[in-house]
Amino acid sequence: MRILFLSDIHGVPSALERAFAFGGSLGYDRIVLLGDLLYHGPRNGVPDFYDPVKVAAMLNVRKDRIIAVRGNCDAEVDQMMFDFPMMADYAVVEAGAETFFCTHGHLWNERRLPPVGIGTVLAHGHTHIPELKTLECGLKIFNPGSVSLPKGGSSQSIGYFDGRGLRHYVI
Repeated sequence: MRILFLSDIHGVPSALERAFAFGGSLGYDRIVLLGDLLYHGPRNGVPDFYDPVKVAAMLNVRKDRIIAVRGNCDAEVDQMMFDFPMMADYAVVEAGAETFFCTHGHLWNERRLPPVGIGTVLAHGHTHIPELKTLECGLKIFNPGSVSLPKGGSSQSIGYFDGRGLRHYVI
């Protein structure tokens, strides 16, 4: 199974279009949304081309491929915009030999590990910084970065699992 990982879209359709164009060139079976889909949050400035209604429509047409979790900027009112569930704090996704514990990162992260087995991939966003590493305990950490609001000197990015390994791509 090939998975496109997107996080921290924050209501910017132009960035989401680039993410889907690049992801489409790779090919994917599932889209995992790691939270912060529509609202930019009180700590971020209003992004250029902010249009949460358009972002919701772009995601809804792909609803059959989407697995989504709630971010710290997502609210119950956001769920009203979507034709797929997005309010769970986490989702477990199995893809071949890999098990992904998917969450936004504000509840479970490297400092507060979820109760999962060795070799599990903790896939999360929240920091807006791409990351891929394995902790001493054997847990893998994967952050695709942010589709629209990169931080820490990073670029707008997505994550991708090709069935064998994980990668980041700048969009």
